[in-house]
Amino acid sequence: MKIESLRRLRGPNVYLSRPAMVARLRLEELTGVETSDVTGFAERLLRALPGLAEHHCAAGAPGGFVSRLRGGTYFGHVTEHACIELSQMIGRDVSFGRTVSAGAPGLYDLIIECPVDESPDSSLPAELLQAAVDLVLSAHAGGAVGRTGLERLSDLAEREAAGPSTRAIITAARRRGIPVERFDDLSLLRLGWGVRRRLAWAAMTDRTSGVGVDIAGDKQVTRRLLGEAGVPMAEGGPARTAREAVDLLARLGGPVVIKPRQGRHGEHVTLDVGTAAQAERAFEAAGRDVIVERQLAGRDYRVLVVAGEVVAAAERIAAHVVGDGRSTIAELIGRTNADPRRGIGHSRLLTRVEADPDLLERQGWALTGVPPSGVAVWLAGTANLSTGATSHDVTDRVHPDVARLCLRVAALLGLDIAGIDLRLPDIAEPVPPVTDGGEVAGGVIEVNAVPGLRMHLAPVRGRARDVGDAIVRAMFPGGSDGRIPTAAVTGTNGKTTVVRLAAHLLAAGGTGVGLTTTDDVRVGGRVIYRADATGPLSAQMVLGDPSVQVAVLETARGGLIRRGLGYDWSDVGVITNITADHLGQDGLETIEDLAHVKALVAERVREGGTLVLNADDPWVRNLVERPRVRADRKRIVWFGLDARQPVVVEHLAKGATAYLLQDGWLTQATGARRTPLMRMAELPGAYGGAAPHVVANALAAIATARALGAGQEDVVRRLTEFRWTVDNPGRATLLRLGDVSVFVDYAHNPAALAATLRTLHKLWGPDRCVVALTLPGDRRDDLLAGSAQVVADGVTRAVLYEDEDPGGRAPGEVSELVEREMRARRPQLTAVRARGYEEAVPAALRLARAGDVVLVIYEKLDPVLDLLARLGALPAGEAPVPVRLTPPKRPSPASVLFGNGSVPATDRHAAFSGWHEK
Repeated sequence: MKIESLRRLRGPNVYLSRPAMVARLRLEELTGVETSDVTGFAERLLRALPGLAEHHCAAGAPGGFVSRLRGGTYFGHVTEHACIELSQMIGRDVSFGRTVSAGAPGLYDLIIECPVDESPDSSLPAELLQAAVDLVLSAHAGGAVGRTGLERLSDLAEREAAGPSTRAIITAARRRGIPVERFDDLSLLRLGWGVRRRLAWAAMTDRTSGVGVDIAGDKQVTRRLLGEAGVPMAEGGPARTAREAVDLLARLGGPVVIKPRQGRHGEHVTLDVGTAAQAERAFEAAGRDVIVERQLAGRDYRVLVVAGEVVAAAERIAAHVVGDGRSTIAELIGRTNADPRRGIGHSRLLTRVEADPDLLERQGWALTGVPPSGVAVWLAGTANLSTGATSHDVTDRVHPDVARLCLRVAALLGLDIAGIDLRLPDIAEPVPPVTDGGEVAGGVIEVNAVPGLRMHLAPVRGRARDVGDAIVRAMFPGGSDGRIPTAAVTGTNGKTTVVRLAAHLLAAGGTGVGLTTTDDVRVGGRVIYRADATGPLSAQMVLGDPSVQVAVLETARGGLIRRGLGYDWSDVGVITNITADHLGQDGLETIEDLAHVKALVAERVREGGTLVLNADDPWVRNLVERPRVRADRKRIVWFGLDARQPVVVEHLAKGATAYLLQDGWLTQATGARRTPLMRMAELPGAYGGAAPHVVANALAAIATARALGAGQEDVVRRLTEFRWTVDNPGRATLLRLGDVSVFVDYAHNPAALAATLRTLHKLWGPDRCVVALTLPGDRRDDLLAGSAQVVADGVTRAVLYEDEDPGGRAPGEVSELVEREMRARRPQLTAVRARGYEEAVPAALRLARAGDVVLVIYEKLDPVLDLLARLGALPAGEAPVPVRLTPPKRPSPASVLFGNGSVPATDRHAAFSGWHEK
């Protein structure tokens, strides 16, 4: 049994709403073997993983998996459960798993949940699955079953997990519905989207003053700034030599505190320094650039200030143990560290304690000593949680005078979030003022620009404070959820046109629109990334850009299956159509499978959002019957070319809204009301109505823009301004080369090719079309054959060439299959082969006669457009394009569309009216 591959689904996916891993597992020698066939297997496995007894499995109750195990189940299923149990044993909170056949015997896909904030690059999922495989194989072999390496994996999981402070902010944000993205295994968080996006790193936000951070990081600068402002602080000063430290001790009188000038977490701080020798040792320990200050009497407190408000306060108790008269100090320390809340560093709510040998010695103790019952032995001189201290909540006891002092300190340093360390007799009493001689009875010890939150989240005494929520409230005031209007568009054909049109309509008034498409990522109309950008990483690129006010995301099948969604919820989900394409890939065998994948976009429309669906497509119509679509409270908006569709008629009878083609107009229909928006003849890219599929795409785009708040007048105006060739390149792009027209399109499946050829037949006639054709090699033979048959019905002359990426096929294999199918369909077909687009396009032009149109189907757009430009092709709008229309003196659709001057813009409707196909 071995793992063949593993991929991560980073967002909601077709299996569950949380991240998951999908692992391909080959059973090899265990193919066809069930657990009941192996004597003692169940018992050996349960001894190693007793927690499996609680797994539900299909029974829906604890013990369900054990019943399957003993009754007989396959080893892929067992490995899934073993991986989940190992995850739980190391504190990795996962519970969902599924094992499905991957087609071949003994080949399975294991889908196992991943923690939502685990880095997509983490090695943990793969290592845990391998550990599960090894354990299952050991149990099968009959030998001793161990859990080798589990402690190492547990340590790795703890290191990669978000710390308590970061976790508190994540939890508070998610409670508010604010999207949160954690970067790798860091404490860096991105909260919200687009213009509402904020960043936080632990307890520091993107509004935290860099100057304030630098000031707080230099204890001497902090002392001077606060001291000159009259803030009570212990008397002292800097020392860069041991002599200076000793002199300061002599001037101040003991005891003093010696600490690093730029230290943190209480590291290398020495208290109770009273002699020159102690001062010299403390100076060396602190790094030779130190602060020496009089040690104030009183208690240690931390006050947390967030956005001008005291939100929590804690008394900090230095690490110590209390004797019981029987145990050694070492034993007492071990008992303390056995508390599951304690861990190494800052990974858990409390830190493991370690004894400071010098401090023990000053108290007259050693680790082997046995303190009497009730006697406290101090293990650390500082009260930092990072040195093992604990905390007591005192928020409700803070005196108003102390609160005012802390707010003033944060303001003086320019910090939005600050942890103010104080030494006071009692935080419930006012702070004594500074005397003329600089004497203070209590005051500020330090200021922390990135304060830890652990002491407030889980005090050992008193009420826990939701300080993560306080930080999130400060970052997102007024109850904001940090989201921007977002639309996701999926379907088989038309996705790119819909998102480009919708983005154009939404950009009215300079709105910053982020757009992902098959070709690129655009922000504010500018390309920032050129690639097939229809997956979750591209979506995150847009949603993470602080200039984006609205996001429109093309969401393709491949990204949905292989990586999941790049967002949690959208405001608008659009499904253009569902037709046969990509079958035979990624486990998709039928159109039902394809519909299941596309439905994810519909299911992840938020409550109260809008679902825009194609009423003319039966597969799309059926989606509203899916439980997760029907059960959610979403607004359905239909679009389509047939206003008589029963689903539309019923919809409008309820007073709802649809966008339809009616009497030659793109129309908004709400109940019985009809609002004409634009004549079909005037729609850019529709070629006077010869391209009805473009009309359908435009209706979907209009519905999307209106659902996201675009005004009706803006939508109509922006539609007329859409420059088809410039704003939607490669989709029905019309060029002119001498007396031949060139039509460039990305149609690559039967439905898309049929729609494109119908358009060309209406404009040029069925006998005037030549094609330079390439089809993707990763499609199934029957899909390629279907495409070839559609093309054979639509052209008389064809040049066939191969994609640069053969899709796993042999050179020439696709062209051979396509030619065979085309000739079987049209025996008189003129067909030639070419090597690549650079041969195919000129060859197709040579086959064309004056007045013909050459359809160029491409793999990559830019190289084809560059070639056509070198051959002398020009945008069709620069001169009339020969078309077969009556009356013959009318200007061509292309000349009207691209504005060559032959018809004034205000007369476009008149130019189109009266045209008829010949």
